[in-house]
Amino acid sequence: MCSIIGYCGQCLDSEKFLAGFDRTLSRGPDDSRIVDVGQGLLGFHRLAIMGLTPNGMQPFELNGSYLVCNGEIYGFEKLRAQLEGEYTFASGSDCEVLLPMYEKYGVSMFAMLDAEFACVIYDGRKGTFVAARDPIGIRPLYYGFDERGTILFASEPKNLVPLADRILPFPPGHYYQDGEFVRYCDIANVDAVCRDDLETVCGNIHDKLVSGVEKRLVADAKVGFLLSGGLDSSLVCAIAARKSAAPIKTFAIGMSGDAIDLKYAKQVADYIGSDHTEVIISKEDVLAALEPVVELLGTFDITTIRASIGMYLVCKYIHEHTDIRVLLTGEISDELFGYKYTDFAPTAAAFQTEAQKRIRELHMYDVLRADRCISVNSLEARVPFGDLDFVKYVMAIDPERKLNKYNKGKFLLRHAFEKGGYLPHDILWREKAAFSDAVGHSMVDYLKEYAETCYTTEEFEEKREKYTHAQPFTKESLLYRELFEKYYPGQGQMIADFWMPNKEWEGCNVSDPSARVLANYGDSGK
Repeated sequence: MCSIIGYCGQCLDSEKFLAGFDRTLSRGPDDSRIVDVGQGLLGFHRLAIMGLTPNGMQPFELNGSYLVCNGEIYGFEKLRAQLEGEYTFASGSDCEVLLPMYEKYGVSMFAMLDAEFACVIYDGRKGTFVAARDPIGIRPLYYGFDERGTILFASEPKNLVPLADRILPFPPGHYYQDGEFVRYCDIANVDAVCRDDLETVCGNIHDKLVSGVEKRLVADAKVGFLLSGGLDSSLVCAIAARKSAAPIKTFAIGMSGDAIDLKYAKQVADYIGSDHTEVIISKEDVLAALEPVVELLGTFDITTIRASIGMYLVCKYIHEHTDIRVLLTGEISDELFGYKYTDFAPTAAAFQTEAQKRIRELHMYDVLRADRCISVNSLEARVPFGDLDFVKYVMAIDPERKLNKYNKGKFLLRHAFEKGGYLPHDILWREKAAFSDAVGHSMVDYLKEYAETCYTTEEFEEKREKYTHAQPFTKESLLYRELFEKYYPGQGQMIADFWMPNKEWEGCNVSDPSARVLANYGDSGK
């Protein structure tokens, strides 16, 4: 990951600007630079992944225009070849293609990219700023306004807390130009429903996911893999193992007493021949990590915080004990193929509507979790299930096929990899536990028990009432909200609401986000 910032006008307080920007030094520990473009400031903290030489340092400049970008541009070699007759490239950085593209195509370039990115451009010809974010929001970007109404952009809200009164996430699939946010891609929208037969659909799912993993293995820095032992991360690792000449490096985490998935992760690792590491954590580790995790996340969402503790701690281990710089993860599969609560979808149309909502909101939840837990440890996250071609295709599949009519969730994904021996049969078809539960049921129990000690019933009722947006409804959710407010006072609107099952569906009106409380959890916790 890298960290970017853009102050799109005269900076009122340079000390606050520098202090805010340096709050995300961990995203880019290799080098830092701030450029005064005449009409404002652009800053960049670099984590070198592609084009490791100093020539790959940003901001990039071209004919008086400047760019900072946190991103991976897949297939940049082809774009570069198309531009080489008009522009001389100085580095091997994938992001160097963006300014020449902007000069040639303007804002229409954003729809041309196969990328995970967030960028800010100063247009030297017009004396104006442009910003944009990828269609899913895999790379973070936030905005706010200073006291004069000047807009600022930054990778994380913590960069803007000293500078802006109200901070909001930059909407994914949009660009900002001349004071307006314009949608260039709604990746959750389906133009035409795909009604191919089952085997054709599953064949395409297989090929597109393999391609999504393969392109994310390209890096000039070392690559590793998070392996929970669940279906999604196991498939990513199995595909990567086939594409790699040497054994891949996999990492799993679990509680010392009751980790559900450690044994499954080891089974996968042994099967694919990976160089596997287990990270064991205790109750003390979990409680000590809680406040730092809330601070680094910038959220009060229960699901996100629970699932982040294990991910943060395993990434911390990787940062401290290895020279790995890039991590592939299994996020976004649930939102595409369904999860425990979507078994309760009353109709195919309801399933599709829910999937669209979740994909559009992912940047505030699971995608945010992966970005922050990995980047705070000076690593880069790559998400194969978030491949744009893959997401567009799966969203277009007839939702009747995605309903759980097979007594097995994610049937299409499982069937797509049934042939070829990617995974042991028992792994491919086992019910997956939620990551926060799979680390160990005791982890969530410890968090809930701790929250109970923080408030009496009367204190809970009194303190929760002061929040009108996303009002806390348990002592645990109140604890998280108060920790959030400590670091992001008055910024609760950054998060739409709690990530919960759809309470309008029968069987989903629950008071805890864990799938453990659903009637169909069954063998997921075994």
